[in-house]
Amino acid sequence: MAIDLDRLMSWPVPEGRQTLTPKDCILYALGVGLGADPTDERQLRFVYEKDLRPLPTMAAVLAYPGFWQRDPALGLDWVRLLHAEQAVEIHRPLPVEGVLVGRTRVTNVVDKGASKGALLFQERRVEDADGNLLCTVSMTSFCRGDGGFGGPSGPVPVPAAVPGRAPDRVHDLPTLPQAALIYRLSGDYNPLHAEPAIAKGAGFERPILHGLCTFGVAGHAVLAACCGYDPDAIRAIRARFTAPVYPGETLRTEMWIEGVDDIRFRTRAVERDVIVLNNGQVRTAKPVAADTGSSADA
Repeated sequence: MAIDLDRLMSWPVPEGRQTLTPKDCILYALGVGLGADPTDERQLRFVYEKDLRPLPTMAAVLAYPGFWQRDPALGLDWVRLLHAEQAVEIHRPLPVEGVLVGRTRVTNVVDKGASKGALLFQERRVEDADGNLLCTVSMTSFCRGDGGFGGPSGPVPVPAAVPGRAPDRVHDLPTLPQAALIYRLSGDYNPLHAEPAIAKGAGFERPILHGLCTFGVAGHAVLAACCGYDPDAIRAIRARFTAPVYPGETLRTEMWIEGVDDIRFRTRAVERDVIVLNNGQVRTAKPVAADTGSSADA
């Protein structure tokens, strides 16, 4: 079944409603690897209820509408759908509890061709119970089996450039073998990340890590190496997914300081030496902090 462009562009994505609790914030942080050193008080503020703060990248999962692309009426080959790009912009400090509402709309669909798939762009605006806009979440999906439906071939956004020089800061973070099984409890229950048979049917040797989990690990690395673990320092972050991550791999994030409020980054799976996130950019609300958290051999 081919994509019906008009139907997809006007699709009424279910409204996401979430009663956020401190437990949700802690579970998300644990899912992206915070608390690996339980004596590190800089990490403890994200995984312990005393003086709890949500991670900036948690914006990506707030008031999530569910895996709506799976609806048969849309005609999408959802098993072959991959996360291509992600961006979040934070407008107000994220809360640790309260009722949140997320309204999602499809903003564009690009036909790359019959053998090249399609790109599905969507945007979610997350508000609190008083109608205050907290964050805007933008996502691009790569629909590998859905090209050639006769839709427009562009335009597509220009990715952030990553400098050609050696990175200014590097930070390694391990992922747990069970990372995807923990992370999915933050709302993304796509069986691709849990069920071996589904993963193999999609062309992977075993379940892969959620793209947003990789995104969160990279955000943690930037927070540690460039922001002194201050969540208020990050006001926007975006990146392009370039390869899957298998739970248990070490993720190395390389960072370039391009200005007082501009950080570029990419992330690689160390064991396979494969870049898994590229064209990353963080906009900060404060000057980039001194390097107090970098690790690894550049």
